[in-house]
Amino acid sequence: MDDDTFRGIVAELGDANFREKEAIAERLLESGHPGVRDVLTALMDGRVFIGGQSAVAFVVESTAEELAEFTLLDPANQRVLGTSQPSELSRVVTNNQLRRFLRTVVPRFSLASPDAEVRLEAVQQIMRALDATAIELLRARVGLEDDERVLYEIDTALALSMLDEGNSRQRLSAVNTLSDRLHPEVYNRLSVLVGQAEDGSFVEPDADVRRAADEALGGIELARAFYYVLETAFFGLSLGSVLALVAIGLTITFGVMGVINMAHGELMMLGAYTTYVVQLLMPGHLDLSVLVAIPAAFLVAGSAGVLIERTIIRFLYGRPLETLLATFGVSLILQQLVRTVFSPNNRPVVTPTWMSGSLQINEAFSLTYNRMYIVLISLVVFGVLLVVFKHTRIGLDIRAVSQNRLMARAMGVRSEWVDAMTFGLGSGIAGVAGVALSQLTNVGPNLGQSYIIDSFMVVVFGGVGNIWGTLIGGMSIGVVNKVLEPFAGAVLAKILVLVAVILFIQRRPRGLFPQTGRAAEDV
Repeated sequence: MDDDTFRGIVAELGDANFREKEAIAERLLESGHPGVRDVLTALMDGRVFIGGQSAVAFVVESTAEELAEFTLLDPANQRVLGTSQPSELSRVVTNNQLRRFLRTVVPRFSLASPDAEVRLEAVQQIMRALDATAIELLRARVGLEDDERVLYEIDTALALSMLDEGNSRQRLSAVNTLSDRLHPEVYNRLSVLVGQAEDGSFVEPDADVRRAADEALGGIELARAFYYVLETAFFGLSLGSVLALVAIGLTITFGVMGVINMAHGELMMLGAYTTYVVQLLMPGHLDLSVLVAIPAAFLVAGSAGVLIERTIIRFLYGRPLETLLATFGVSLILQQLVRTVFSPNNRPVVTPTWMSGSLQINEAFSLTYNRMYIVLISLVVFGVLLVVFKHTRIGLDIRAVSQNRLMARAMGVRSEWVDAMTFGLGSGIAGVAGVALSQLTNVGPNLGQSYIIDSFMVVVFGGVGNIWGTLIGGMSIGVVNKVLEPFAGAVLAKILVLVAVILFIQRRPRGLFPQTGRAAEDV
């Protein structure tokens, strides 16, 4: 079946009743088209819509309430077609009977897919609702399956079914099979097995099976606790990467120029909005939009930084309190400018497919790709800065001015030009941080305010003017903050981190890695 015919059948869902929709779903299954699974899964999730006067069918990427616009996908190939207001679309409605039908046929169709990832997902979906039909389907698949991961999941599902069907020996064998499985369904089922019924009797009558299940639960809980710590540390590293990326630009400007830039968060906000604009200009190439947005955000935020330095900051050197007040005024102007141009509403930024999803290490531990790439972006920016500072003329000039401005000027360094380039460089890095943040949170006028205080804390903790200190300080604060959050809550965790930094600064006023040179005496 060609794509146009497939799209036409999907569009018939718009005017069909529930019985007719079930028949249309069967026609789609019989077609064998590659887009069948995605469309029926979207129909089950309520993400199939009809729009336009010609009643064209679309699959919507997400129906989250906070989205001002829906991203429209082609039902035939899942390519992005553009965006639309929710009010301009009509949802294809389903009922419980149709959803039950889809939950049965979609995994069955997926098990025959040539793609091992699709088959793996189908088995995991079947595992959530095991019945006699599903068990027979999995047993029939064992002799046909050649992928070890899929066979592992089938083995897990069949062992779970044996806990209900088998005799004591079979149940004990099933518990032993499941003892090293970290799947949530395994943990929940074993927890029920060792529990008691309402009348006080044990759910599992055999003591040996209960004992084995209890030991298996202990091992699973220990493994889950270990992977929870790893996941928390990973989230902390990703948060620390964002803080370090934001603070690197801040520490460069403050270390060289002594300027307290309260508009740094708004320069980061400009980078995030640049990402949004780039995606508007590249609706058919969203996978490349972030790669284009990184240099674009650096240029936009860097140019804004140079403009601020040339028009305001240059007249306030040596007066840090006045630079603080002036840049605070600039931050308010930039916020209002964004509200005027883009409105006060948050703007959605689409995550490219290569940054979506997660790397599944095992059933209890996964690493999201967007956070992994943010850590990578931070490290790349850090590496580029090291090269610039150590192996370029502008880097030599920046280091000279930061260590002894008067001596650098006496040696012929144009400190005014270095100041402008330094402020532009720091602002450009803030713009790159905005691109990274756009993949984690909504883009809005107040985006920068959420990170400016934390970034100043990272600068002071790591050592003013030292990018190594900023990187290590940002990572450390991010990890500690995430470790404390489950026990103290988000707000109290930030307070505890702030108190700890204050106590540390009392012992080491210049931070982890103090700046060197004669100019450091004034820091």
